[in-house]
Amino acid sequence: MKSRTGAGVVSLALAVAATGAVSVVPAASAVEARPAARTITARLDGPFGLQRSVDHRGFVVAESVSGQVTRVFLDGRKRTIINGAPGVAGVATGPHRVFAVLGGPNEDGQAPAGKYGPSTVLRSTYDGRGTKVIADLGKYELAHNPDGQVQFVDGKPVDALSNPFAMTMSRYGLIVADGGANDVLRVDPRSGRVSTFFVPHTVTDVKACLAPGAQSNPGTVGCDPVPTGVAVSRGSVYVSTLGAEQPGAGRVYKLDERTGKVQRVWRGLTSPTGIAVRGDGTVFVSEVLHGAPAGDGPPPPGFDPRKVGRITRISHGRITHAQVTMPTGLLYTHGNLYSTAWSIASFVGLKHKGQVVQVRQSAFH
Repeated sequence: MKSRTGAGVVSLALAVAATGAVSVVPAASAVEARPAARTITARLDGPFGLQRSVDHRGFVVAESVSGQVTRVFLDGRKRTIINGAPGVAGVATGPHRVFAVLGGPNEDGQAPAGKYGPSTVLRSTYDGRGTKVIADLGKYELAHNPDGQVQFVDGKPVDALSNPFAMTMSRYGLIVADGGANDVLRVDPRSGRVSTFFVPHTVTDVKACLAPGAQSNPGTVGCDPVPTGVAVSRGSVYVSTLGAEQPGAGRVYKLDERTGKVQRVWRGLTSPTGIAVRGDGTVFVSEVLHGAPAGDGPPPPGFDPRKVGRITRISHGRITHAQVTMPTGLLYTHGNLYSTAWSIASFVGLKHKGQVVQVRQSAFH
């Protein structure tokens, strides 16, 4: 996985330190009478994955920094389901079980301290009893290497081998977007058996992806796809890919839910992360670093970190955007779009600033 996120986060940290801004959205302007989003709950730490809870009265959220899987109710109440899982990135829900996937180790092989291990899939009840590891995606990557890239040079790993970022439930099992492995995996929720569902191609039709230094792994041509979001709607699985954060290298794939066969591709996106789909085929993708300063120098004068991030709506060929601060996880349910916000605030020195918000459709322009 080739990514420039570190540089973007450093610049963002400088901006936050300079402004101290902590609001989720800017104040309403003369053009827009209401803010883009309504806060459902606050004081989360690194909220990434977002799914609907079993009784439709709220959500299940993966808090990457605190290492918690949290149940959030529509009235703002919170209840911890899983503890001790730093780096938890994605969640999925079933009638009786909650599932979570933990991110992988960094490029130096270091993983966050925790009792479950990196790149693992957990299963728990809604009250947190009996939490256990059911699958190890890192071991699967080492054994099968679905994208075929070089994994080691001189005995050392080349870039991230496995770094799961998103998960959802389908009729055929759990679907996991593994950004580090550059693949999408299917996991049996009962047995934990892992199989390859989809392997997107490297991006070679964007000029920047062919430039020197754009590739991490020896022999790789083009930008790594880096799957970061996954959603299921009407018999199809939708996958967003980061495209190594190169402008225009991001993709959204529509796949057959059973076979993984490609049904449609949207190209030309920049760093899409989470994804949600409305019943009429409208696609929503979050762009957590949209508008962040480039490089690792100080931000420009007047830079406002509240304006970093947006959600893009693709509806019947028309593309519009809504400004939501640092969104990652998206969920469309019961006629409403929900998102995490300030998802990377903890990474830039702001603690307990993560939120779940409801995004108004009128905010898209």
